Amino acid sequence: MNKTKRLALCAILIALAMCLAYMERFIPLNLVVPLPGVKLGLANIVTLMALYLLNGSTALTVLVLRCVLNTPFSGSITALAFSLTGGLLALGVMALARRLPLLSIYGVSTLGAAAHNIGQICAAMVLFGSGYIVSYLPFLLVVSVATGLATGSAAAGTFRVLCGAGQLPVRKEERCAGASR
Repeated sequence: MNKTKRLALCAILIALAMCLAYMERFIPLNLVVPLPGVKLGLANIVTLMALYLLNGSTALTVLVLRCVLNTPFSGSITALAFSLTGGLLALGVMALARRLPLLSIYGVSTLGAAAHNIGQICAAMVLFGSGYIVSYLPFLLVVSVATGLATGSAAAGTFRVLCGAGQLPVRKEERCAGASR
């Protein structure tokens, strides 16, 4: 893929991730899961797509730019700290987990969701200067299984559609097989 196509695809992925992150605010998940701060992590679908379809550095670019560019919509620099800390840890874990032959995209996504929550708890402990915040982590980890499976399922469905339509940008055979394991 040439540089222009890669740049255009990266811009589209960033815009899509920003839209999903913004739209997620209007989903009343707290009615189902009455825990503060719980979100589905829809933008993680795009991070997974970038990681599986392109590479880790492109996924990192998409993640960081999405977090930074969404800061005006989130209303605070604290939200950026939570988003970046959780997102970077999640991406690192997903990049490593993706290499494990036993894990499908569902497992990779679930581990990423758990890592995101761990990263956010670490950020909260630093920002608020309290170790007691870690007591909230077990509840978040339980929820991360469901949210990780949901985003993994959405990403897997997206891959199936792209593979069926022949629209994958690079190494179609390898990526389709990798996404379905």
